[in-house]
Amino acid sequence: MTKHSSFFALRSIAAACGLAFGAMVAAHAAPDARLLAAAEKAQPAVIDNLKEMVLIESGSLNVDGLLKMADVVEGRLKAAGFKTERRKATAGAGADIVIATLKGTGKRKIMLQGHMDTVYPAGILNGQPYKVDGNRIYGPGIADDKGGLAVIMASLKILADAGWRDYDTLTVVMNPDEEVGSVGSGELIATLADQHDTVLSFEPTAAKSVAKGESLLLGAAGIATATLEVKGRAAHAGAAPELGRNALYELSYQMLQTKDVAKDIPGVTLNWTVARATGPLNQITEKAQAQGDIRITQPGAEKKLNEALQAKIATGKLIPDTETTVKVEVGRPAFIAGEKGRALAEKAQAIYKELDRDLALTPMTGGGTDAGYAGRSGKAAVVESFGLAGFGYHARDEYIEVDSIVPRIYLVTRLLTEIGKN
Repeated sequence: MTKHSSFFALRSIAAACGLAFGAMVAAHAAPDARLLAAAEKAQPAVIDNLKEMVLIESGSLNVDGLLKMADVVEGRLKAAGFKTERRKATAGAGADIVIATLKGTGKRKIMLQGHMDTVYPAGILNGQPYKVDGNRIYGPGIADDKGGLAVIMASLKILADAGWRDYDTLTVVMNPDEEVGSVGSGELIATLADQHDTVLSFEPTAAKSVAKGESLLLGAAGIATATLEVKGRAAHAGAAPELGRNALYELSYQMLQTKDVAKDIPGVTLNWTVARATGPLNQITEKAQAQGDIRITQPGAEKKLNEALQAKIATGKLIPDTETTVKVEVGRPAFIAGEKGRALAEKAQAIYKELDRDLALTPMTGGGTDAGYAGRSGKAAVVESFGLAGFGYHARDEYIEVDSIVPRIYLVTRLLTEIGKN
């Protein structure tokens, strides 16, 4: 073979390989037609499910409402073939945690989690009713997190109907106390997550009106509480105030002198948010207390903050003969996805590209999430925010965007099948 003929032959082979590679890329980039069609078909039922759940007021302390929510989600999971159980939360209001499991024929153990409680008080529907307005559906808790629950249930129903069993175990956990720190369910979430390879968490993603595009979350702050207490001395506020030692004054002084302590400690913030005092109006205050919100984005930062607070209050006081103490109590741990979680999120990005949609990966947010419990040990790959796009959570006029329903269901069903293959 001459040099020229060799060149043309090689070029032909390269061109053929290029065409083949291009065809493979195109095939990979095309959406799964059956799953997409199933997601589109499921949308009306998802909207009905959202309405059903939103019309159940399920604030974190509303046990009756939370039990009704548990009935709804448990019934739907049973209809998808899951074996279900309910466990009482170990602290807090004592509502039920719903746990559902399904055995398959594959190798991967996969867990999906969301929460049934909302931040809203009883009677909220009187002022903020369920309503549809174009591409938005409004209702308390509809995004955070009833939209996430709806995506879980619709996705699993689609896969069950398709006969998908490429997993060892599918587990669903829906807890009743996320909005109050998962005080009665966090340890169970951590224990169950450690028994799985992958955990998908279903908090919402931000709506288009407030973010450039949908996203998945790779990190969220841990939450702790600082408690500052001052003991003074009571005295008559009119007849002998000089005999008292005003705990309220000293509390104010200590709050001010500690307010910037966290600024010198990487990975932690502190904001004093609540203060209270005891005693009658005509008495010099004997006891006063303040609580501060702490957010943690680096492991161990809360310990450094506690040490710094102890050192600062020891430097001096405004009112003699008062006693000040401070303590830091850690609640929900920080969530950091790690390499396994990032790899999983990048797979999800590629799946969204099949729909010609971008999916951002948010490295960190200040809000807490149960993904922190699920990812605490680092055993499972954990990614957050597979719920619907929405906004207004923890505020007025919470809503979801209807046009996020089909893409999010498609994302979850496709990602689960990919996890099963690997």
